[in-house]
Amino acid sequence: MVVLVTGANGQLGQALQSISGNYPEIDFVFCSSSDLDITKKESCEAVFVKYKPNYCINGAAYTAVDKAESEQEKAQLINIIGARNLAEACKEYDTILLHVSTDFVFDGTNKIAYKEEDLPNPTGVYGLTKLQGEKAIQETFDNYFIIRTSWVYSQFANNFMKTMIRLASERDSLSVVNDQIGTPTNAVDLAEALISMICHTERSRSANNQQPTTYDLFGIYNFSNEGQCSWYDFAKKIFEINSIKINLSAIPTTSFPTPAKRPAFSVLDKTKIKKVFQVEIKDWKESLRTCKI
Repeated sequence: MVVLVTGANGQLGQALQSISGNYPEIDFVFCSSSDLDITKKESCEAVFVKYKPNYCINGAAYTAVDKAESEQEKAQLINIIGARNLAEACKEYDTILLHVSTDFVFDGTNKIAYKEEDLPNPTGVYGLTKLQGEKAIQETFDNYFIIRTSWVYSQFANNFMKTMIRLASERDSLSVVNDQIGTPTNAVDLAEALISMICHTERSRSANNQQPTTYDLFGIYNFSNEGQCSWYDFAKKIFEINSIKINLSAIPTTSFPTPAKRPAFSVLDKTKIKKVFQVEIKDWKESLRTCKI
């Protein structure tokens, strides 16, 4: 079984590489943007004709939330055109696509955890391009999983956890917003969930004589760790676990203006993925303790 991973140098790509040795039955092909430029059809074609993957995990994305407001064309190129190019290649080569999306497709006005069928309403360019990327995939073919996630961190690449630890080494005090509520997601947990989805799907395909149309697995799923917190709570726990002493203050979002508006509440309901794929999900605090730089 060949699993192609795009965005190999990103958080998810590196997380998948870190656990790939645990799955000897899978032949992983990791492609960075220099190996596979999803914005170019010919690049997608060249990689797919060479490896003929059974599955493609799309970890490539434009994720600079604030910069997207001034780099709309670049965000659109990667998040929309790139997603469509991959979907078209997957359709041509009978590849099942696992596409990672975001909680930013929602506006954050909910009071309870967002379900997959809740109406998206992005408030910024990043969320809008990710939603349009989802739609581009859905318009192209049916054999896809769209996995929406939130607040991804890890020991890899750039993320909130590593930024907090770095800033704590440079400053005596920090202020972090406490009125944006969501759920941190360990990229390794997300990687494990994606592979679980692939393995479960393979078992289902075998049981149905390799006919993916005979079962109803494809569609949109939410995945994050369990629980919820504010960014302030997240930072506080990071410092606590890493035995870092710093003067940490909680501030409202209005005290920290950014080019892109953040959802005030973006907790995701994971009932569907747990029920369909029997995925076990760790509490965010438990998972954070396992993440060491």
